[in-house]
Amino acid sequence: MCTLALLGLAGTALSVGGALVEGQQSKQMANYQAKAYEQQAQADAQQAAFDQTQERHKQDLLQAQARAQAGASGVGIAGSPTEVLAANARQGQLELKTIQYGSQLRQNNLNTQAAISRFQGKQAVTASIFKAGERLSVRLQLPAQTPTNWQLRLSSSRTLHSPNSMRAPHKPLHRRAH
Repeated sequence: MCTLALLGLAGTALSVGGALVEGQQSKQMANYQAKAYEQQAQADAQQAAFDQTQERHKQDLLQAQARAQAGASGVGIAGSPTEVLAANARQGQLELKTIQYGSQLRQNNLNTQAAISRFQGKQAVTASIFKAGERLSVRLQLPAQTPTNWQLRLSSSRTLHSPNSMRAPHKPLHRRAH
C-alpha cells in the first residue's frame, strides 16, 4: 500500500526532473547554435579580410597597368592621366569599403542571432522551472489518498461494474432433512 504512494512520488519526481532536464537540454542546444553563429561571423570576417587583400592586389595591378600604358603612349603623367589614376584609386577604395561594410552587416546579423539563441536557451530553462513547479503543485493539490480510501474506491468500482453485480441475488440452497 505504501508502494503505491512511493510510486506516485517517484512518478512526480521523474516528471519534475524531466521538465528540468528538458530545459537544460534546450539551453545547451541554444548555446551550441549561438557558438555556430559566432563561428560563422568569424569566418565571414576572415573571408572579408581575404577578399579585401585580393581587391587591393587587383587595384594595385590595375593602377600599375594604367601607369605603364600612359608611359608607353608618351603622354606625361601630369593632367588627365593623373586624374584617371586618382579616380581609379578612389573606386578601388570604395570597393574595399563595400566589402568591409557587407561583411560587417553579415557579422552583426550572425552575432544578433547568437544572442537571440542564448536568450531562447535561458527562456527554455525558466519555462522548464515553471513546468516542473506546475507538475509538482498539481501533485500536491491531489487529496492525500490513504491505502484504505484507495482500496474502498477500488472495491466499490469493482462491485458496481463487475459482471456478478448484474445478476439477480443468489438464494442459498437449504437442504431438507430426511
